[in-house]
Amino acid sequence: MTLSGIQWFAFPAKEFLLNNKYPWVGTIIGIVLVLDQFTKYLVEKHIRMYDVIPVVPGFFNLTHVRNKGAAFSLFSTMPDGFRSAFFIMVTLVAVAALAVLIIKTRERLLVTAFSLIAGGAVGNVIDRIRFGEVVDFIQWYVKSYYWPSFNVADSAISVGVGLLAIDMLFRKQDAVKQA
Repeated sequence: MTLSGIQWFAFPAKEFLLNNKYPWVGTIIGIVLVLDQFTKYLVEKHIRMYDVIPVVPGFFNLTHVRNKGAAFSLFSTMPDGFRSAFFIMVTLVAVAALAVLIIKTRERLLVTAFSLIAGGAVGNVIDRIRFGEVVDFIQWYVKSYYWPSFNVADSAISVGVGLLAIDMLFRKQDAVKQA
């Protein structure tokens, strides 16, 4: 087992020893939650709503916006009370499903992916419970083409989904090689 780069997630997937999987899961979820909530606190404290602070002109800004919907503001026009309850319930069901997957999985890459997704989901549900919407502040763009604003929790979810895609891609290749 090496700790450098993708080799650490070597295929075929290495299994966790049962005594160290849950500290790993807790550490990942904890780091995501602390970074997410701390950065959102800083944005709330230091950037007024809708202000834009250029970081890398023509490419990256910090801003302060709220998202009432899901990714890309989906479902943002639903009635407030129903929307909040809907997103909170969906998130809680998803986190419960992720917990089951984490318990059943012993493969490092998958446990990491599920933990990142769970941490991001909990980070955003905290905002939904507190504000009824999610605080977003990272804004990438090129010229007049803007990616929707997002936050640390969204990033963790995206990285987790990316790791799942990598696992599916390599697992399929391994299955073909073994056949």
